[in-house]
Amino acid sequence: MNAGRTGGERHEDAVSGLVGSGPIAPSGVRPAGSKPAAARLSIISNTALIALKVVAGAITGSIAIITEALHSSIDLLASIVAYFSVRKADEPADADHMYGHAKIENLAAAIEGMLILVGAGVIVYVAVRRLSIGAEVEALGFGIAAVAVSTVVNVGVSAYLYRRARAHDSPALEADAAHLRADAVTSVAVLIGLVLVEVTGIVELDSIVALVVAVAIVYAGVRILTRSSRVLVDEALPPDELDAVREAIDSYPDPELIGFHKLRGRRAGSARHIDFHLQFAPGTTLERAHSIGHELADQVRARIRGAEVLVHLEPGGLGRRPRADDRDDPTG
Repeated sequence: MNAGRTGGERHEDAVSGLVGSGPIAPSGVRPAGSKPAAARLSIISNTALIALKVVAGAITGSIAIITEALHSSIDLLASIVAYFSVRKADEPADADHMYGHAKIENLAAAIEGMLILVGAGVIVYVAVRRLSIGAEVEALGFGIAAVAVSTVVNVGVSAYLYRRARAHDSPALEADAAHLRADAVTSVAVLIGLVLVEVTGIVELDSIVALVVAVAIVYAGVRILTRSSRVLVDEALPPDELDAVREAIDSYPDPELIGFHKLRGRRAGSARHIDFHLQFAPGTTLERAHSIGHELADQVRARIRGAEVLVHLEPGGLGRRPRADDRDDPTG
């Protein structure tokens, strides 16, 4: 039997011996600055930079600047995906999504990673075509200024998004920040390329720089896609987080708690779903075991932010079992 949990409430089932606790931040205070507000800032900045780069690309004829505009367009799509995903992810659990909507953030991050790879493919196609047919680049002064402004804006906005992503433990905002950071890095490469074209007069450098930019974009896309996919397939929590659960149980002083096993943990968005079985000495009352289960669930939530903890209570048998007995076999 399962113990349902919504909005941080607790529900107990004495028959099955399950104890549940919902996600509550250790400090009890929500981080300043909402996730949707951060995503909106990314949408606004990307929209402005696209307009700037399109104008600069049209004036200069630079394929590198045009690819930068395309890159920012992909970033804009990613920002829109992030905006709607963080809003949906914060909705409480319902009858159709009993574990909540947090994984929507991970799905959004995967979509953003795929969008990056699509953008890189378009850049490669345009750059190679431009190298084969040749093209003039002019009015580079304006283009250099536009790319420089874009670099500064993306560095500032991405730094802000990274702070908000860490504060809220948000995969979608982290992916959006990675988009903008990659855009800033590629803008620096484009800036160097434009300066070299201006100094040397070798127009082909413009397309070569665009290809280098595409390689950097592919790296960023694969990294985001890999990280989000691990969560979507319920990869186990990092060892340090599982060790924090073990330490909480091992350090509990009551002799009636004699062991635990079947420790499992997975991530969904910014939430962690953790469950384990507690074993109690013969003669321990259900009320006492139930109380210890709640206390340990609270301690786990205090150590791991955003943890939903499900505890199963069971007798420990005739012999005393070591508390940290699940390290090699989380299912048994």
